[in-house]
Amino acid sequence: MARSFLKIALLVLLAGLARPDAAAREFQCTVQVNYRQLEGSGFEFLNDLDEFVENYMNKNNWTNDRFELEELIECSMTIAFLEAFTQTSFRAQLVLTSTRPIYGTTAKTTVLQISDNLWEFSFAQGTPLIFEIERYDALTSVLDYYAYLMLGYDYDTFSELGGEEYFQKARRIMQLATAANGAGWSTMNLDSRTHLVDQMTGPRFKPLREAYFEYHFFGLDHFTRDADAARKAVLAVLATMQELYDDLSRQYVFDIFFSTKYQELTSVFEQSDQSSQAYALLASVDPAHLTTYDQLVQ
Repeated sequence: MARSFLKIALLVLLAGLARPDAAAREFQCTVQVNYRQLEGSGFEFLNDLDEFVENYMNKNNWTNDRFELEELIECSMTIAFLEAFTQTSFRAQLVLTSTRPIYGTTAKTTVLQISDNLWEFSFAQGTPLIFEIERYDALTSVLDYYAYLMLGYDYDTFSELGGEEYFQKARRIMQLATAANGAGWSTMNLDSRTHLVDQMTGPRFKPLREAYFEYHFFGLDHFTRDADAARKAVLAVLATMQELYDDLSRQYVFDIFFSTKYQELTSVFEQSDQSSQAYALLASVDPAHLTTYDQLVQ
């Protein structure tokens, strides 16, 4: 899939922000590992996992597109070990964040923020991470899934439905995982990886994905040029969200959008003429963050 002209034009303007030490193909990912919660000793070898995962994310080819240094998707991963079933078998929490630049500024916006507490995998000292998409592995398949998920979300912010190819690849990994009865993929969990990718590839959620593009391009990327028009674009996105919310009820994709964007949304409308209108919409579709949105009407 050719990269959109919009994305190329935007990121060429931001070329001066590129870090010269970046060595990646699509991602510039940093990883932290924390195993302090594990009982017992002999887990020091887990200190190596951060470098293993960073190399896996940053040095593999995830797309057929060419990414320049200034185009790399910045992401962070925190792997917190919660439980050791054996000396090499674990349950961990993965907290993942990806960002992209905002046109006309030096700022970045968080595109995706997820906390996954259901990651179970085995890892022994010195075990290499093999990049083999069509083979299910409890450790690498979760990394593959989230890599393609981040790509899908990122491409969707630069062109309408631009991330379809990568959401479908994430869906393929989900199918391999569920066929293998992998932990964390069960549909019994409403916030499972399976539900998320099913929703992002489902036709009923197409307006949500279109809203991601409208929010980032017509809202954030145009904010410095015409703040009033940008706010109106974001209000239109929230109106779309309300229609979907009323039609589909609460879904995992809504939780992800608002848990990622609620503070940013508050900043967009705070002390503006549209603050009351924004508050009414936000209070309706995202009551979980009402305390933060109260700032709009104080």
